Amino acid sequence: MKKYEVMYIIRPTVESENIKQIVGNFNQIFENYSSKVLEIKELGLKDLAYEIDHYKKGYYVWLLVDATPEAVAEFNRVVRITEEVIRFIVVKEGE
Repeated sequence: MKKYEVMYIIRPTVESENIKQIVGNFNQIFENYSSKVLEIKELGLKDLAYEIDHYKKGYYVWLLVDATPEAVAEFNRVVRITEEVIRFIVVKEGE
């Protein structure tokens, strides 16, 4: 397993209950694939550097995970089809 930094941005129009559910679902993906979420920071609603899909703000979530390649692949698959997420990135720690 390797450590990864994961960041994703949720649309600002999503309600807080749904944000908690989305974050929980993404964390569950890692746990289902024998991985661990070491740290999570919900950075909250912040201005975007540039407009994305006509949004100027987004809800930022950052994770540090110790994950298997299968967990990362499944996260990438699910986050791509999740309409509430407007951007995401997964990077190996230290790169």
